[in-house]
Amino acid sequence: MILPGDIADACLRRETADREHWAAPRSIRVDRALDLANSGEDTSSHGANETQMKKLGVLIFSALLVGCATAPAPERADRLLNDHLFAAPSQRISAGDVFALSDDMRAYLRGEIADELRAKGPQSGLIDALYDKRQLKLDYDAEITRNAAQTFAARAGNCLSLAIMTAAFAKEVGLTVRYQRILIDDAWSRSGDMYFSSSHVNLTLGTMQRGRILDDSNAPMTIDFVPQDEIRGRRLRVIGEETIVAMYMNNRAAESLARGQVDDAYWWAREAIRQDPRFLTAYNTLGVIYRRHGNLKESEQVLAHALEAEPANTDVLSNLALVFHDEGRVAESELLTQKLQQLQPYPPFYFFNLGMSAMREGDFKTARDLFTKELERDAYYHEFHFWLAAAYVGLGDLKQAREHLAIAAENSATRKEHDLYAAKLDRLSSHRTQ
Repeated sequence: MILPGDIADACLRRETADREHWAAPRSIRVDRALDLANSGEDTSSHGANETQMKKLGVLIFSALLVGCATAPAPERADRLLNDHLFAAPSQRISAGDVFALSDDMRAYLRGEIADELRAKGPQSGLIDALYDKRQLKLDYDAEITRNAAQTFAARAGNCLSLAIMTAAFAKEVGLTVRYQRILIDDAWSRSGDMYFSSSHVNLTLGTMQRGRILDDSNAPMTIDFVPQDEIRGRRLRVIGEETIVAMYMNNRAAESLARGQVDDAYWWAREAIRQDPRFLTAYNTLGVIYRRHGNLKESEQVLAHALEAEPANTDVLSNLALVFHDEGRVAESELLTQKLQQLQPYPPFYFFNLGMSAMREGDFKTARDLFTKELERDAYYHEFHFWLAAAYVGLGDLKQAREHLAIAAENSATRKEHDLYAAKLDRLSSHRTQ
């Protein structure tokens, strides 16, 4: 089952892919589970070579990259944690909170939708109640990854948050839940000098009754937050709930890091590793956190640990190259950079950053062409459309500028971004159409 309307479209459009150019290390790559990407103002003022290494940086949100047989053994994980280096977390961090139902959620099940659950059955009744725009009226919002109770209270969430809330309700009404990672290309976004990779998961709901013949009312039902044509025929990998929890923790670590809350980021990443020690993305995130905190030795250790399991993991290679550069080990950094160039000749945001350099030089035609080339790899990423609109303004083509600003607003990941683009579109629309 594919969810209708805005939520499906928004979640798809968060699945973008972009990178940067290689040269001397300078930026961080972070992986994120399912979704997270806050576009910031352009910070790439160092040209194409540095753009490449900007890709060498933080990777926090690609929480679905784990699960290979060679991943680190659980008993080895604790040696990479260094609690004494960080201040206590500013908030409660507990795996038990991820799927916990609030009193309001239980009241919703037992009151508002009880008749619907009885009439349609737990599967159809629950999904119709949650995602029919005439009922709960959920919004897509990638500002923060929320747990089940927070998503229900806010009536909004990113793809991972919506999946977690759906699973929490499903388990409460007696449905089984299975989680799958869809093997599609990771999406990319950025916040300042950090680049975020996002993967995609969905969930299948089934009944717990045994010995029953399956029909339309009780057959397993797959819930996805992207249009079906994007995933039809794709391979998938079943993952455990501990990995979903680790993805949630990893997202929160990445979001904390993007806000400059490095201590909190450590505790979220720590919990991600403890929940699923084979989830390699969390080790990459932890390596970024150590580097941002000035703990280069610890960063090198944890990234080397992840690289031992996946020697061709470009995210880990990127961040380790940055660590070597910070340590003055230029030759080793350059070796990793050369390997990365072979693995990824055109990393995320490569053409975008070249386009930004052209914008700063006032070469709007070249910028337009480069932004267009980036859009060929990621047709819906809002920031590409925004800057393409800016290039068209520089060229005096206000009609095209308005069109791309509208696309940017439509595909924005947060309410703040949407309001920003909408305001710029309103101002541009006030000019006389050419």
